[in-house]
Amino acid sequence: MDAAIIGAGPAGLMAAEVLAQGGASVTVFDAMPSAGRKFLMAGRGGLNLTHSEPLPQFLARYREATSRLDPAITAFPPQCLREWSEALGQPTFVGTSGRVFPQAFKASPLLRAWLRRLNASGVRFEFRHRWQGWDDDGRLMFRAPQGERVVEARTVVLALGGASWPRLGSDGLWTETLAARGVFVSPLRSANCGFTVAWSDVFRSRFEGQPLKGAAWSFGPQTIRGEAMVTRSGLEGGAIYALSADLREAVVTSGEAILHVALRPGLDVKQLAARLSAPRGKQSLSNVLRKAAQLSPVGAGLLQEAAIAAGASLSSLSPERLATLINAVPIKLTGTAPIARAISSAGGIVFDELDADFMIRRLPGVFAAGEMLDWEAPTGGYLLQACFATGVAAGRGALHWLAQHAAS
Repeated sequence: MDAAIIGAGPAGLMAAEVLAQGGASVTVFDAMPSAGRKFLMAGRGGLNLTHSEPLPQFLARYREATSRLDPAITAFPPQCLREWSEALGQPTFVGTSGRVFPQAFKASPLLRAWLRRLNASGVRFEFRHRWQGWDDDGRLMFRAPQGERVVEARTVVLALGGASWPRLGSDGLWTETLAARGVFVSPLRSANCGFTVAWSDVFRSRFEGQPLKGAAWSFGPQTIRGEAMVTRSGLEGGAIYALSADLREAVVTSGEAILHVALRPGLDVKQLAARLSAPRGKQSLSNVLRKAAQLSPVGAGLLQEAAIAAGASLSSLSPERLATLINAVPIKLTGTAPIARAISSAGGIVFDELDADFMIRRLPGVFAAGEMLDWEAPTGGYLLQACFATGVAAGRGALHWLAQHAAS
């Protein structure tokens, strides 16, 4: 065969499509029984394909990897992804947050249409094939249902994902295989993940599974308005994921990170203090917090947690101090949630190991794409966009390789 694609997620399937359109014979291998399992999981609550914000702002979401991903995303930007989806019979729309979704809202119709088109273009699929590396003759080795299998391909695109949601196929075991070949891989770490908090037994038993809505979450110079969920072991949710990269690095460096949450971000301290200064009569403090400050029970419970941690009592605080605390509740994060529960992973093949075509320099003819590469981004369509775009780039690079080595 001309090209072997290892990994049947968005990056691998896109590389396969580019190669097939260029006339190459392509086979996609995957360890799972079917294609796109993590893609389907990502679309379970609505498939957020990409984002509609201007490209310079969009690219900045990739932090330190912006300059490395810029060429691939500029060559296959959000508008191209939307047009690609529409060509598969799945037109898109822009939500109120600027996020882009297919009109069907789900991943399954898009994936089915895509696989039909790939099959029609001659792409073959081999499932339940777990990649084992290369043999001494440079052939690909797989563990398959029928036993060990060896495959020859003129070029290879690796698109095995990171290490989040390993039960869906991205287990990160490829890192050892590439490291043994001298390829430098930055350790895989949780990204867009939750964090652990040492809740009191009372708080945990009462508020586990409850959301904190309408809050503003701050760490360092960043403030994110959004929702988070109290879990048995800590916090998770969109607002936490948006801050997770910096929070994770602080936890790694210092062993902890202090996150601050404003429970009533629409009111300043003076406004809150004025409300809290009104005569209470026979009302309990919890009723005052609920009525005057309009705090939810979980918000009031979070205040109590902070007071206990500081060795203080909420009832002893002046209205001004209580108002200050309401909009700057400190929460000590002590660790990251396991990578298996993270939405995505950071780390991977460092970009210095790749050439401009996404070929691994130490492995001529072998290209890499998607979450295997050393980048991370927040949720909001940025993850899938980079997977699609790097899949296109690696596919084009592999086509270029095949053209250059046609005689061989």
